[in-house]
Amino acid sequence: MTASSVGSAAARNLSRSRSFRDSMRIAWPIIKRIVLYIFLTGATILMSFPLFWMISTSLKTLQEANSPGIVWIPKQPTLEAYINIFHNHDFLRSYFNTIFYTSIAMVGTLLSIAVVAYAFSRIEWPGRNVVFFLMLSTMMIPPQALIVPQYVFFNKLDWVGTFNPIVIPGYFAGGAAMVFLLRQSMAQIPKEFDESAFVDGANHIQVFWEIIMPLIKAPLATVATFLFVGFWNSLLAPLMYLQTVDLYTLPVYVTTLYNINLTVQQWPTIMAAAVLTTVPLMVVFFFAQRFILESVVISGLKG
Repeated sequence: MTASSVGSAAARNLSRSRSFRDSMRIAWPIIKRIVLYIFLTGATILMSFPLFWMISTSLKTLQEANSPGIVWIPKQPTLEAYINIFHNHDFLRSYFNTIFYTSIAMVGTLLSIAVVAYAFSRIEWPGRNVVFFLMLSTMMIPPQALIVPQYVFFNKLDWVGTFNPIVIPGYFAGGAAMVFLLRQSMAQIPKEFDESAFVDGANHIQVFWEIIMPLIKAPLATVATFLFVGFWNSLLAPLMYLQTVDLYTLPVYVTTLYNINLTVQQWPTIMAAAVLTTVPLMVVFFFAQRFILESVVISGLKG
């Protein structure tokens, strides 16, 4: 074999190697995107399965829902469970109770959180950082450790059996994490806005309501969404303090539909109530997702 043939073979191998590297350089982003899409599709299916099963079961007959085998899709979908649940006065009352309790608790909690966040971010006062640190430290206290002391306290106030224990505490800026989120958003606003307003004769209430609040609409919407979901899905506190059927909220009512003493459970009715409980959450998230994404983007740009 001559030197020229060896050189030409090496040149061809080098050319093939370069061609392969160029092909991989072009194909690799496409391969990564395909793998990412496959992963996200699988994750979406996995996360959506409980919702699919809930809707599917709510449309089944009682025999299909309690059959020993798995019935993925009902053979003859029926709305009987929804008709029955809408004719149930206890369900309608619990739906109204949940809307009433969630609305007044969310509005009061959101407003109090915003006021506290304003005090921590826009007003200079002695011990501010220490108090802020102590407030954040409360997040390390397990909620389970407060169940008995809170119950005893509210019982002494004769609040057990009313909405007061699950509504009024939020009016004292309940939720250190939410205070922290709004405080960080307010801290990013230039102080020159406040100073200009004070020069024009404004006070802290006017600065808070007319300047700061309009500038943090996205974080406010994010916090409001978190609060709504938390209050709407709350089970333990309403179960502990309401104690009467007339005051039950939706999560408490849905748990009462399951009777451990029955061999054949009313799964279609239970799932229909669960679907109707979930619908407002999906609607709120659908309208609030733009503000949530905007809040994340703003935090990423300014953080």
